[in-house]
Amino acid sequence: MLLEGKRFVITGVLNDSSIAWHVARVAQEEGAEVVLTGFGRGMALTERVAKRLPSTPDVLELDINQPAHMEALAADLQERWGAVDGALHAIAFAPEDALGGNFLNTPPESAQIAFMTSAFSLKTLAVGLRTLMQAAGGGSVVAMDFDNTKAWPIYDWMGVSKAALESIVRYLARDLAVDGIRVNAVSAGPLGTVAAKSIPGFAQLAALWEKRAPLEWDTGNPDPVARMVAVLLSDWALATTGEIVHVDGGFHAVAAGVDE
Repeated sequence: MLLEGKRFVITGVLNDSSIAWHVARVAQEEGAEVVLTGFGRGMALTERVAKRLPSTPDVLELDINQPAHMEALAADLQERWGAVDGALHAIAFAPEDALGGNFLNTPPESAQIAFMTSAFSLKTLAVGLRTLMQAAGGGSVVAMDFDNTKAWPIYDWMGVSKAALESIVRYLARDLAVDGIRVNAVSAGPLGTVAAKSIPGFAQLAALWEKRAPLEWDTGNPDPVARMVAVLLSDWALATTGEIVHVDGGFHAVAAGVDE
């Protein structure tokens, strides 16, 4: 199996439509052992949906913006496994006034929250798990991304944060390569997750994808994205780092649909 004997930390699971939930499912099906993370009111949701995975994993507390949480997570994993083979970063948040066409009016505090939670947190997670991945002889960190080479009409400061995330992927890839740690991102097309549906205008964005993507794009099927994440977590991608892999039906590659 692709991930036989691997140990991964999976963030961002809220329900069984989450991309992260499907990554955890595919990882288990391919032989990996996983732990999930959650915090606050979402912790109970993560614990509940964990039971729907092929094997119920433990859920550990992690508010990525709380340094003590990252330290406690690393200590638990050190005692539990002694080493970690990688992680999925599926963490993103922006206040309401940083989305939905409010770009010019967003206060700096809201932009800062979006950046810290959605972008800088990748550095926090990768560095927090660095020693454990060193103990494994290397590892792989994969971040969930959304195409930000264009200015989307609804994405606003989350788009800016995702642009920063991609830059952080490249800098981490440079600085962690000495440890055999790879850092990549998967840029997924729109999927009907809880997080996506909270973005104003998601339905219009999804409709555009269904019209324009060269390959058929199903907003209700995260499986192709989860499988690509599994490949990047695996030893099949040992020479791939600093990469942004698009799993979007080819949308990013075309300027217009065939009937536009």
